[in-house]
Amino acid sequence: MKHIEEIEVLSEARREAEEQLKILIESSPAAIFTADASGRVLMANEAAHRMLAVPFGELPGRVIHRYLPSLRNVSDPDGAQQFFRTVMQARGQRDDGETFLAEICFSTYRTNAGARLAAMVLDASEELRTHEVSGLHQLLAGSRIAIGAVSHEIRNISGAVAAVHQNLAREGALAGNRDFEALGNLIMALERIANVNMHQSTDQATDVDLGALLDELRIVISPTLEEGNITAQWKSESTLPLVWADRPSLMQVFLNLVTNSIRALSSRDNRLLSVSARAEGSRVLVEFADNGGGVAHPDQLFRPFQDGAQSSGLGLYLSRAFLRSFGGEIRYLALPDGACFIVTLQVAV
Repeated sequence: MKHIEEIEVLSEARREAEEQLKILIESSPAAIFTADASGRVLMANEAAHRMLAVPFGELPGRVIHRYLPSLRNVSDPDGAQQFFRTVMQARGQRDDGETFLAEICFSTYRTNAGARLAAMVLDASEELRTHEVSGLHQLLAGSRIAIGAVSHEIRNISGAVAAVHQNLAREGALAGNRDFEALGNLIMALERIANVNMHQSTDQATDVDLGALLDELRIVISPTLEEGNITAQWKSESTLPLVWADRPSLMQVFLNLVTNSIRALSSRDNRLLSVSARAEGSRVLVEFADNGGGVAHPDQLFRPFQDGAQSSGLGLYLSRAFLRSFGGEIRYLALPDGACFIVTLQVAV
């Protein structure tokens, strides 16, 4: 009788565990299913039916490869002993033919009845759309600023050429010369091109959690810092207020500043990068400091197309333009053995 009681207790505990697991699977917003070695679905929750646009209860018995073709390479019809526990991103297809981006976390295992596949799938289409729209916005914003920088240089050159042209015209030696007149028309055309107004859009600015953004920055750049043998120090107040900014543009500014520091530190032995953030009244200051030797000509910073600059010299120019588009600012502070760039952001009201 005691043995029977123990069996009943274990059976009841198993039944409760199965019920809890079933509730967890059925209530999960992620699509969860199991399949056999041929890819035939054995069990699928409600979210899986919704994701694949299959009427509820009709997914078991269907071949999952029709909806997630990449899983065809995971099947084990020949009984091989290779097992998988991994995550992949692949193209999915719903029952009505619509495609979507799938994040698939899956594992394979073996039972007495053969190999099995268990998978949890998330629809990442919205994340992809958001990423692409953000990338397009970033590209357009950067293009507008770059064109503005080119226009500024053209204005300077055309202004100088126009002054020479006017001086020659006053002398009268070239009066009536058609080539000289054509040159004047070309100068006017250049000035019109250079005066194209390229406004920087600010409609993308919103409240940004700066602490979370700095955490993401740390995740993104940590492998590069480790590879470059750079010691990073992160100092941030635990109660930073929300700031007013365009999040992708602000991340681009931070990445550009860190990239500049990494480049400056490449020739140093003791490499140190410090990133700190603190609130000051209605502003938040984010400082990027390094011991990379500093800037040789600080008066030329934030100017496009500098002589001797890496690439086109547009990095800091674009960074300042991005920041100013939503009320931010950036300035340079010389350190005894390095450089510090201070980003000023407005606290979101």
